[in-house]
Amino acid sequence: MNIKDLFVKKKAVVSFEIFPPKATSPIEKIYDTLEALRGLMPDYISITYGAGGSVISNRTVELASLVKNKYKIEPLAHLTAIHSSKEDILHLLNELKEKNINNILALRGDIKEGHPVSKDFRYASDLVKFILQNGNFNISGACYPEGHFESANLDKDLDFLKKKVDSGVTHLNTQLFFDNQDFYCFLEKARKKGINVPIQAGIMPIVKKKQIENIVFLSGVKLPSKFSKLIAKYGHDDEMMRAAGVEYATEQIIDLLKNNVQGIHLYIMNNAQLAKDIIKNISHLLEGINRE
Repeated sequence: MNIKDLFVKKKAVVSFEIFPPKATSPIEKIYDTLEALRGLMPDYISITYGAGGSVISNRTVELASLVKNKYKIEPLAHLTAIHSSKEDILHLLNELKEKNINNILALRGDIKEGHPVSKDFRYASDLVKFILQNGNFNISGACYPEGHFESANLDKDLDFLKKKVDSGVTHLNTQLFFDNQDFYCFLEKARKKGINVPIQAGIMPIVKKKQIENIVFLSGVKLPSKFSKLIAKYGHDDEMMRAAGVEYATEQIIDLLKNNVQGIHLYIMNNAQLAKDIIKNISHLLEGINRE
């Protein structure tokens, strides 16, 4: 199934994002996680682009195939542009075709020091066009409620996003955020720009203080006062921090669902129990919305 079609069938789509095991770890390491996630009946599972190694040893396709063909869940396989050649992407597209995987999240990707920058692709929109020229794939994209940290401002970032959507992206997942007002402002501006594809809100439950330190460094995401106070109060206690993080994420999601968000995309860091806790907290609301 094309992911874009899910938004026709359901008012609120729910998905999880996971990452492949390291190349040195057996793929079976993730079986228990996938078994638990299957029980939560997600609409699809997003699989990040495997970190490190060559395209040949990248495990994104392997895991996407496992999700689809063993666990019978629709996968969304990530592909990145910035360090990939056309030959790299063609190799991965052929593998995806062989595994009957047709949903791709096309990303520019982060620039890694010491790795040559692609001569074929500069932006995600370049990758989108190339994928569509070489297969009948359904393509999703990423967006940033606070604007990409490399963009001068949100309006400029939305111009690039419109170009990406016009290139063939049919659905968007947002980067994580902690202030719903940022999402609502972004959504309003995106619609005014003519970006009319479904947009899922990306939520990451923070369960350890170190998580937020890494996230702020990597993405520059804004921390609202309420969230900063939560970290200050519970960051020293792992158990309390976990409970507080789940509660904060639950409150975010409930507010988003009550304001007619088209979907929730949970960044769970391969933590199936975290997904279970969140879904348990919002299942009654989801059921009601999707019955309407």
